[in-house]
Amino acid sequence: MLSPEQKDQLVRAAAEARQRAYAPYSNYLVGAALLDREGRVFTGVNVENAAYPTSMCAERSAVFSAVSAGSRRFEAIAVVTRNAGTPCGACRQVLSEFGLDIVVLVADETGTVVQSLTVRDLLPHSFGPGDLSL
Repeated sequence: MLSPEQKDQLVRAAAEARQRAYAPYSNYLVGAALLDREGRVFTGVNVENAAYPTSMCAERSAVFSAVSAGSRRFEAIAVVTRNAGTPCGACRQVLSEFGLDIVVLVADETGTVVQSLTVRDLLPHSFGPGDLSL
């Protein structure tokens, strides 16, 4: 269970990361901060590209950064956007790979948490490793 201090720290880290986002086309800046079970925080931002499909979301950026550092067990992720937008489908799927009970804090640009839910809430009937069994 996340303490109020951990929630605040995560939202602050996501808000700070958001300022570094690269979104010249949509101007929709997104910052994410992912807390692993060892207490480490990994941040990510959205990075757009003129060839839109090659862009990267903040949530996946944070997950990939954590995995690159050797982390695989996550407790929570905070996502900060202008209007408290929730993670997209691709981000939900990537997060589900690492656990359906990961807490997702969704906050607006003022840092106000608008929703606190789990990956399971965001992605019911998810596709996971068990679905690949023959």
